[in-house]
Amino acid sequence: MTGMPEQSLALEASGLGKRYGSTWALRDCGLSIPEGHVVALVGPNGSGKTTLLHLAVGLATPTTGRVRVQGGLDAGSLEALECVAFVAQDTALYPSLSVADMLHLARNLNTGFDSARAEARIAELDIPPTRKVGKLSGGQRAQVALTLALAKRPRQLILDEPLSSLDPLARHDFMAALMTAVAEDGISVIFSSHVVAELERVCDYLVVLASGQVQVAGEVDDLLTSHQLYTGPAAQADRLAATLPVVRDRRAEAQAHLLVRTSGRRTEVPTGWETHQVGLEEMVLAYLRAPAASALPGPRELIGKGARP
Repeated sequence: MTGMPEQSLALEASGLGKRYGSTWALRDCGLSIPEGHVVALVGPNGSGKTTLLHLAVGLATPTTGRVRVQGGLDAGSLEALECVAFVAQDTALYPSLSVADMLHLARNLNTGFDSARAEARIAELDIPPTRKVGKLSGGQRAQVALTLALAKRPRQLILDEPLSSLDPLARHDFMAALMTAVAEDGISVIFSSHVVAELERVCDYLVVLASGQVQVAGEVDDLLTSHQLYTGPAAQADRLAATLPVVRDRRAEAQAHLLVRTSGRRTEVPTGWETHQVGLEEMVLAYLRAPAASALPGPRELIGKGARP
């Protein structure tokens, strides 16, 4: 009897590292993200998020290891470039060109560029096609960049903090447009941000980076199920922590709060202790504040359904 076919991977990294001089921006990154997800790539500034995304789209070359996209295509190859679209943090548009000129340029640079779709979307957004890009608002520039990416009809969309310079209304409009495209086209999305609240409502897969290494990765529902917050007497915390994989340990004089990775296992709660469900932001902050990456469970231990071990 043949087994179920393996789910194709949107991104697969093995031993991936990038060094600039003597500094490692990303090191020993192992990651397997299945297709069909909206992925939140979260971490503080300098955590390696942009480096990972640049490696995934071929804008940088690995120092060690390799990265593949869309079921095994080498990142940056012609085949990968045809099915992966990228929106950079600074939107990477020519300020002296008009919006119409940007569409014309994109059509000449990208095979299969859907000009009709791009023009219709610009009209729907009420962005004047004759206006120079440099005269647009931040929200309009972000929407033009997203329009150019979506008009490629990609299978995967990678976005590097496109909301960082936008006001709340522009961020809301951008996210609404993005999720409409996901629903209509069924594309995979990797969305980088250091603001968890922006991504919590729309992302179903999480990757946390800190100090150039993957701290945790997996489907959001699975990760939330596999973590619990233990609250109880501080005097008993050391004994409990010795028996459980603690991600974050916070103690006051009388009470301790231990965020524990249970991996979905049912564990007996000691007398005097209570357990609580963990929110996404609380879990992310716990990993970012953990004292050392080497003490954390690797991404392969918490990988989401459908990904390879």
